[in-house]
Amino acid sequence: MAPALYLQIKQHILDGIRERHYQAGDRIPTEAALCELFTVSRMTVNKALRELVAEGWLVRTAGSGSFVADRRTESPLLAIRNIADEIAERGSEYSARVIRLQRQAADEKVAVQLGLRVGAPIFHSLIVHQADGEPLQLEERFVDAERLPDYGGQDFTQQTPNRYLMEVCPLSEMEHVVEAVLPSAGEAGLLQVRVDTPCLLLHRRTWSEGYLVSYARLLSPGSRYKLSSKTSLS
Repeated sequence: MAPALYLQIKQHILDGIRERHYQAGDRIPTEAALCELFTVSRMTVNKALRELVAEGWLVRTAGSGSFVADRRTESPLLAIRNIADEIAERGSEYSARVIRLQRQAADEKVAVQLGLRVGAPIFHSLIVHQADGEPLQLEERFVDAERLPDYGGQDFTQQTPNRYLMEVCPLSEMEHVVEAVLPSAGEAGLLQVRVDTPCLLLHRRTWSEGYLVSYARLLSPGSRYKLSSKTSLS
């Protein structure tokens, strides 16, 4: 099943931005042009544009149209860190349990996150990162199998997916979304916590040379893990 029409429009514009067809300050095609290109209603185009504005990709000016936002002044909240290094810095011993590592077809939700077509080949990994044997973080990751064909053959008890990605491809861009959640029953079991335990969920997407290569969900019990950031204001 193909992604919803508004998601196709959204991905089309994002591809244009990431592939540098549209630079900061450039006006993207008009609503009328997008309606004609995708054979959709103005309402469908508007939904795609509203989401891109909300995510900081576009700026809309009344009477003038939609323009690519200048994102160069944004400061990242978080740096990409290796969970094994974080655990070692705490004086604890790192270990990992690989629950799942398989090749599969991308469903609609994952396809949208990775900018792929539904059914495209991906790798799906599920790993519990542990500190002194105690579950600290549950990492669920989806990787573009065509760009990283060797991902499925790695031993992630010996190196983390994060470290592997850093070594095999130049990561050029990342996106983080953080939210407070309660774990599902399955997640709670893997993390060895109750289902009413407050957890921190970090969604992370990473790009290499302009292409999305990985989408990860990093779930940690709030009592065991914290996020920190230091940003220069100069």
